[in-house]
Amino acid sequence: MSYEKVSQAKSIIIGTKQAVKALKTTKVLEVVVAEDADRRVINKVLLLAEEQQIPISKVDSMKKLGKACGIEVGASTVAIIN
Repeated sequence: MSYEKVSQAKSIIIGTKQAVKALKTTKVLEVVVAEDADRRVINKVLLLAEEQQIPISKVDSMKKLGKACGIEVGASTVAIIN
């Protein structure tokens, strides 16, 4: 499951703005997006990832995604990088 992938990843970038920056500047291996996130918030990440043909995984909960990242708040988007 993607939560495990996020928690075991060596390097991640948490949040939509940071994920957009990472997609523009660094090598992103995969993007994980929470299904309960506002579509307007995550749309730019989804478009950039699709343009660059980066795999997109979807999880059901922002809260669980945040927990997998080791933070106390929800996360809408996580980029797994090298």
